[in-house]
Amino acid sequence: MLSTLRFLKEAVVANRSTGAIAPSSRLLADAVTDMAGVPQGRVIVEYGPGTGVFTEAILRKKPADAHFIALEVNPGFVQATRARCPEATVIHDGAQNAIKYLREAGHEHCDTIVSGLPWTNFDEALQDEILNATYDALAPGGRFVTFAYLFSPLVPGGRRFLKHKLPAKFGKVTETRIVWANFPPCTVYAADKDSR
Repeated sequence: MLSTLRFLKEAVVANRSTGAIAPSSRLLADAVTDMAGVPQGRVIVEYGPGTGVFTEAILRKKPADAHFIALEVNPGFVQATRARCPEATVIHDGAQNAIKYLREAGHEHCDTIVSGLPWTNFDEALQDEILNATYDALAPGGRFVTFAYLFSPLVPGGRRFLKHKLPAKFGKVTETRIVWANFPPCTVYAADKDSR
């Protein structure tokens, strides 16, 4: 209940960076982290952990020696995720700076990125900035996984991202079945960077 109230507060106070009105469900977290290949990941990045639902799933599934960082711009959510997942490295910064923190840890790239970002809320320039940074941070053959609510393709920002920008950057995008056990229901999208 506390997480839901925090999301409602942040949705009002920081509506550009908070796209949800409730935390993601565990079923959605499992669908996203499984699609991302977290159990096989060596270097894993999470964008926008919110209150830490996906972070918990990543910590539960990742190999013990995998390097994992989460990036969150909302200071309230940084605090919430650090409290919920004290063993996670949660950085108060934007997703567009992921490669900086990977390099500081001795990694040129990551092999999987799990995103909880509200792409529909972002203007075109921010969508481009984060998507370009995502592509650059991924190793060849790396996988980027995000999700969108069922109504997102009907909203200009969501349609622009899902129908145009994501496939233009990555080529083929795989779409899962609908995850009904989430509020609101959503679809998971996976995009792989060319392995060459």
